[in-house]
Amino acid sequence: FAFAPWRFLADGEENPEFELNRPGFRDAQILIAGRNFGCGSSREMAVWALSGMGFRCVIAPGFGDIFANNCTKNGLLAISLPENRVNDLARSSEQAAGDTSFTIDLETNTITSPKGDTIPFEIAAGDRDALLAGLDEISKTLQHGDAIAAFQARDRLARPWIYGVTVA
Repeated sequence: FAFAPWRFLADGEENPEFELNRPGFRDAQILIAGRNFGCGSSREMAVWALSGMGFRCVIAPGFGDIFANNCTKNGLLAISLPENRVNDLARSSEQAAGDTSFTIDLETNTITSPKGDTIPFEIAAGDRDALLAGLDEISKTLQHGDAIAAFQARDRLARPWIYGVTVA
């Protein structure tokens, strides 16, 4: 139901005036948004809805903290840039009308606009590495499988009642 009130008219038909229903923007993978995007969207379903629409990145002047954290945990890149930069990117997008796309390079932390401008962005190293490797929270935990198993073996001996077994 992402953007449903704007995407659809009262009769259920697509709203032809909604930006993401326009040719050139319908299959967009990058969403350029306003300040404090995602504030009030603290549940993961908000990120899932955007991902379900095909978005892989959201660029905005700022994000709700929980929303931004959920983005990273669910493989959606949230890039925060100064508002004037975001406005410039939105204008570039509108002028290109979907004929030329943006490129986001997570290896170099840069955005290339349809005009060819290169804009650097910052992302925490751990978040960047997880996104590049396609790791979610469970995958990151499973990378420590040997340490977890060793802890459980020691803990099972020290506190067998936790595991419902008796030590002979």
